[in-house]
Amino acid sequence: MNWILEAGDADHEKCNGDDYVGPGNKDTWYQFIISLSLGISAFLAFCALRPRWKSLYASRKRASMADPSIALPQLPDTFFGWMPALYRVTEQQVLASAGLDAYVFLNFFKMAMKLFVIVFFFALAVLEPINRAFPDELNTSEVPTTELFRQYTSPYGHTTLYDDDPEQPDDSFKKSKAYLWSYLVFTYFFTGLTLFFMNRETFKVLRVRQDYLGTQSTITDRTFRLAGIPKDLRTEEDIKNLVERLEIGKVENVTLCRKWKELDDLMDKRQSILAKLEETWTAYLAQKPVQVARGPPPNTATNGDLENSRLIPDLGDEEAGESGRLLGNGTSDLISSERPRPQTRFWYGFLRLQSRKTDAIDYYTEKLRVLDDKIRAARKKDYEPTDLAFVTMDSIAACQMAIQALIDPHPGQLLTKPAPAPSDIDWRNTYASRLTRRVRSVAVTLFVSFLSVVWLVPVAFLASFLSICTIEHYLPGFAKWLKQYDLARVLVQTGLPTAVVSLLNVAVPYFYDYLSYQQGMLSRGDAALSVISKNFFFTFFNIFLIFTVFGAVTSIIDVLRESLKDTTYIAYALAGKIENLGVFYTNFIMLQGIGLFPFRLLQFGSVSLYPINRMGAKTPRDFAQIDSPPMFYYGFYLPTALLVFILCLVYSTLPQGYKVVGLGVAYFTLGYYTYKYQLLYAMEQPLHATGAAWNMICYRIMLGLLVFQLTMSGYLALRKAFTVALLISPLLIITVWYGYWFRRHFEPLTKFIALRSIKRGEDRGGNAILDEDLDGEGEETRERIRRGSTVDEDKEKGAKFVNPNLVKPLEQPWVFKDAPPLPSPSSGLSGLEDRYTDEESNPGGGGDFYSGSRRPSRNANGLRVETSRGSSQNRDTGGYADLLGADMYTGLGRGGERTPRTPAETPKSNASSSAASLGDTHIWRDGF
Repeated sequence: MNWILEAGDADHEKCNGDDYVGPGNKDTWYQFIISLSLGISAFLAFCALRPRWKSLYASRKRASMADPSIALPQLPDTFFGWMPALYRVTEQQVLASAGLDAYVFLNFFKMAMKLFVIVFFFALAVLEPINRAFPDELNTSEVPTTELFRQYTSPYGHTTLYDDDPEQPDDSFKKSKAYLWSYLVFTYFFTGLTLFFMNRETFKVLRVRQDYLGTQSTITDRTFRLAGIPKDLRTEEDIKNLVERLEIGKVENVTLCRKWKELDDLMDKRQSILAKLEETWTAYLAQKPVQVARGPPPNTATNGDLENSRLIPDLGDEEAGESGRLLGNGTSDLISSERPRPQTRFWYGFLRLQSRKTDAIDYYTEKLRVLDDKIRAARKKDYEPTDLAFVTMDSIAACQMAIQALIDPHPGQLLTKPAPAPSDIDWRNTYASRLTRRVRSVAVTLFVSFLSVVWLVPVAFLASFLSICTIEHYLPGFAKWLKQYDLARVLVQTGLPTAVVSLLNVAVPYFYDYLSYQQGMLSRGDAALSVISKNFFFTFFNIFLIFTVFGAVTSIIDVLRESLKDTTYIAYALAGKIENLGVFYTNFIMLQGIGLFPFRLLQFGSVSLYPINRMGAKTPRDFAQIDSPPMFYYGFYLPTALLVFILCLVYSTLPQGYKVVGLGVAYFTLGYYTYKYQLLYAMEQPLHATGAAWNMICYRIMLGLLVFQLTMSGYLALRKAFTVALLISPLLIITVWYGYWFRRHFEPLTKFIALRSIKRGEDRGGNAILDEDLDGEGEETRERIRRGSTVDEDKEKGAKFVNPNLVKPLEQPWVFKDAPPLPSPSSGLSGLEDRYTDEESNPGGGGDFYSGSRRPSRNANGLRVETSRGSSQNRDTGGYADLLGADMYTGLGRGGERTPRTPAETPKSNASSSAASLGDTHIWRDGF
């Protein structure tokens, strides 16, 4: 670290810190052309590919809506015809088709559009003429931030830079500085406008949320999480009695979490073995069969017959081939197609120092069978209970009363919280102790904080190495060439710093996403909200503060030292640097909006990785995963939008700020329709929708308002308008007070469902818990929503709060194109035993190829199943027992159908077993 700072100090003597991150002031048009070219090319590519690649671009449209008025329209396949149809999709259709989270996310973009259209009008029509009429004489780019701070922090900002009257250091009332009062007026106006839009949108979101969640009926809405259960209450019956004694309702079910680590480990191991078995089967079936001749069945021909018979019919003559196989006096040889079977090496013996090659299919089949037996036994075990349970009530109202009440007088005992969806629970974390989860959470938080400081070095140095000043110092010849070719200079000085920051903004969230899932949170939804927080912290701290407050790595120490001496330094630093970085942030928003949103609409990552994933896919399961709809993660997209929102606020009153605000309008407009298309038609959402992100959005907007007000206060103080700067301080108090008021009045309604909003299920004949005053749009919304089931109701049909490893079927290998049928979840079997329905029928066989130990049967899906009784003898290549005959067929016969062996060719069984291995079970459709 020291050598980096020392190198930076050497460069700092030659280059100003702003030169590291600030692109050229006249290069905005070049960046606009570059961004527009990228955006148009990606948009045209999307319009061309959309009707041809519907598995990617129209993979999630919800077609089965009960009410046509809220059903999604079918987008036409014309080049631009989909745009008017997408524009006409209403908020009700968004809510019914994509859920509450999508509604909240898109409404944030719509609110930002409306807000910044008004801000842009006043910034362009009022503030810009004032700024041009009164040009700013203070050039902060020529003086380092720390020097500016020292010059303007003497009493009343007295400085030697200007020949002002020392008896009147405050210039607030000078006629030449009267225009600065307009900044104060518009700071108040834009702050009030932002709070007005946010407050109005919050009321709207809360009303829709209460109507939406109050009318839907899912098991998640009727279940609460009970933590801190004392040891004497850790049984399902005791918990049920405890809750029912509260007289808030009846308990339908209690799921007490237990230490299922042994079972979960076995299931993870089974999944790994299953994947290897599928890959082995795929490799085996991909090989071309080899034609071989086999001897006749025993006692069916004499030696003379064998001498006169044709060993291999003429395969070029179809009739000869048929007669040789079917007629031939019953003595012709059988023609079979065999593939070389894949081999694998397994280790055994003392310290596993000995190894042997064996048949891979049989090896993994046997391992899978052994694991299945262990899993069945593990499912029957009793496990130690933990202090966590999920309690399902008979009504949503009873559940909400339990959530919103204090149950136990002891701290940390019997704490209630809303339960996540059953599919959203990370069951491994349910049996981790609270201390373990807390330690993991604190460790990840500290690590993220440490990373935020560490990121300062690569971000600032990447930007500094791309500045003309640094290039001229290290590569003078290259710098001279750049100055000769203006386009190349623009690409290096303007395009590359913006591209570097944008790439970091895309790549880092994946790392923070991984860290969030290591914190030990009980649900993936909580982890997703944590991703939003971490990624916003990165974008705000590293992309905004590092460039404005610090300016460069070399000034980090100075900034920290001065900020510890005087807390007002941050305001001066923001004001001193923010104006000089206007071009950089203009280019950043331009690239993010005009340049990259069409690429997100195109799903460039999925499109570019599809050939690679296609080449890497081996099994039918891999191909099915490739074709499944991609997931939409709000934590990857929302933080950048919040940063752009803050930048638009900060630059709204500054000179040339209308450019940033205008590009912000374009950003939120393009983002709204891009994400609207993806959420409705192209991408899936993995979470139970509750609209929980609105809290985070509002608090970060308030943070942006505070930054905006601090920046304007410092901006005015640097121009010695101290009275005007001081008059901004009430806005800081108002914003902080509004945040407190928001937490008291709005936040509970974003977490819970009000009892008056709950409408009991129509199937139970209940009526809404409503009064006459809840009318108007809410009632209309309620009725329209209830005409069809909600997204979460469709997702959670039949769901239960139970560890899926306890009940889910042990799926079969997916070998052919069609997925294998799943057994009944209640059977607890591996998917094999319940398919042997004809095992005891026709015991003697009928003298056909299936006589003896093998016979065909059909399952519920009409698939022909070839089954076997018992186990084969040990294979020569194997070193283990009870391997079932995976070579019980001779390959592909006429029409592509598998030809079973005759009983004479089938290895005899030396034991009887009720457990069948996957190796001797082959499923195919007729004419495969």
